[in-house]
Amino acid sequence: MANLETSLKEAMTIEGAIGVALVDYGSGMALGTLGDGGEIDLNVAAAANTDLVRAKMRAMEMLNLHDDGIEDILVTLTGQYHLIRPLTTSSGRGLFLYLALNRSRSNLAMARHQLKRIESTLEV
Repeated sequence: MANLETSLKEAMTIEGAIGVALVDYGSGMALGTLGDGGEIDLNVAAAANTDLVRAKMRAMEMLNLHDDGIEDILVTLTGQYHLIRPLTTSSGRGLFLYLALNRSRSNLAMARHQLKRIESTLEV
C-alpha cells in the first residue's frame, strides 16, 4: 500500500501529467496536490470538479443505477484531458483522484489504466 505523497508522485510520472490532486467531494478541499502550478490551479480545479462529481452521483441516483459505480469521469478539452476517479476502497469513500493531462503528450488509455492501479494501492 502506498501513502498519499507516494501516490501523487507516481501519478505525476504518467506521460503528459500536468497535475494531480486527491479531493474530498464532501467539502471540495484538496487533501493533497502535486504539479507545477503553471498551467492549472489544482485547488480551484478540486473545488470545481467536486460539483461535477456530485452532479454525476445525483444523476446516477435519479436513474436508479445503484448497481453501477463510476469508474472515472473524463472531460476532454482541446488541449487537455481531465480524469476524475472516485475511490472505491472503504477508506477512500467520499474521495476522488483528479488528474490533468496534456492531451498532445498523453495516452488516455494508459493514463486510465495507471490511475486505476494507483487508486488500488493508495492507503488513505
